[in-house]
Amino acid sequence: MSGERSDGRAGGGRRYGPFGAAWPNWTFGLLVVVVIAVSMFRLEGARYGLDITQIRIGQTPATLYRQPEATGPLVVAAHGFAGSRQLMQSYSLTLAQSGYIVLAFDFEGHGRNPVPMSGDVTSIDGTTALLVAETRRVIDAGRALPGVSGDVALLGHSMATDIIVRTAIAEGAEGRPVGAVVAISMFSGAVTAGEPASLLMISGQWEGALRDVALANLRQLRPDAQEGTTEHHDGIARRAVVAPGVEHVGVLFSATALREARDWLDASFDLASEGPIVRIGIWVVLLLGGIVGLLRPLARLLPPAPKTPPAIPAPRYWAAMLVPAVLVPVIGTRVYTPFMPVLVADYLMIHLAAYGGLQMLLVWRHAPLRLSMPAVVLLTVWGVAVFGLAMDRYVASFAPNAERLAIIAFLCVGTIPAMMADGILTQAGRGTLARRVATRTVLILSLAGAAMLDPERLMFLFIILPVLVLFFLLYGLMGRWVGQRSGAVSAGLGLGLCLAWSLGATFPLFSAG
Repeated sequence: MSGERSDGRAGGGRRYGPFGAAWPNWTFGLLVVVVIAVSMFRLEGARYGLDITQIRIGQTPATLYRQPEATGPLVVAAHGFAGSRQLMQSYSLTLAQSGYIVLAFDFEGHGRNPVPMSGDVTSIDGTTALLVAETRRVIDAGRALPGVSGDVALLGHSMATDIIVRTAIAEGAEGRPVGAVVAISMFSGAVTAGEPASLLMISGQWEGALRDVALANLRQLRPDAQEGTTEHHDGIARRAVVAPGVEHVGVLFSATALREARDWLDASFDLASEGPIVRIGIWVVLLLGGIVGLLRPLARLLPPAPKTPPAIPAPRYWAAMLVPAVLVPVIGTRVYTPFMPVLVADYLMIHLAAYGGLQMLLVWRHAPLRLSMPAVVLLTVWGVAVFGLAMDRYVASFAPNAERLAIIAFLCVGTIPAMMADGILTQAGRGTLARRVATRTVLILSLAGAAMLDPERLMFLFIILPVLVLFFLLYGLMGRWVGQRSGAVSAGLGLGLCLAWSLGATFPLFSAG
């Protein structure tokens, strides 16, 4: 039977290679391997010639970037909310290649910092004051590093812009002036016409509200000042610039933003840097995309599921979608009592467990409960170890410290049933595009609904929603390939483990105590 595969699927006369995979599938895999190799070569090349050292300042983890035997100004690089020091690498590498000594660190509650954020987030004397104090400790440690000339600059993104502005003002008030401040995607109520003395504000083209903030601060020196101009007045220097074609994250990889930051520091410290502008953004995208794509031919090696499950009837499907989406946030927010020392993680687990459990109860008859452990292992190892290690080295912290491991295990109680239900409702990735999009969108809307019903306690859920969107775009595709081969339950279990890891490793820790 030349037109049939041994697993019952039509072969269509195509030639098949080792392990039963179509030759075009392996050609695709080879091309992806080349993309991954080239991307890693370029990303590692950006580090060439630098000494990159992991250090700890008290309990704050930090990375020191410098050329061997370099002497010169210190630049302290601070990330934004839900970020980590890896996210600032374009700036750290560009400045270090230009001769600066760069010290990037993880704020409390972020990355591998074991200390949760704490204090009142609505008060300047609360969380903000604690983060300013931490930043000043990092500056003190940086000033003592060999080769540091005594000049200090602060560079930060988003949340960190307010922290570094206040830090610069506090340092200056104690006779230790900060030579320059570079605020990326800036917001801060602390800027005055006289402080900080040297301030560059960089915004992405698509950050309209933050561009307005930067322009208002520029106009403290001259009321008719415009973006792209530099204003000087009584020893105060200020500039607001726009990085074209980027938004809140893309501005961290923009060549325009990187060049503006370096030029501002050079002007502040009377230097003339000649190092390269390190543009790693495109190579990060190609690397991560290649790792995702490489799972496609690997998934073909898995034992095939005996048959494709039938589509869930529309009435049952929509009941399984809408009933949990309405009931879980309404009931969950009323009965929720925080019981973990980390905000939101406990509610998130409860919400996902109830949501996924109720969905599975409504549709379990329509899904074969076949479990393929090779499929679970492949998806989990690929998502956590392979994709995760690339993320951790080049993008953002993805390797959890001990404090986060318990949170990951706890989150699994909710993420596993939620992702198993997702696999069943999307027919292990074989369902229509409309159903796949609707299934994930309704889950996100359900969490957003809970945050709106109880914003005082659950506002941090809004931070999770973009993470979920990215998860479904990247991990959802990997889960689809595995699910098409080995079934919904296998893919769902693997995705559940990956989602718990993704949330537990990246979401900021905030002590409720």
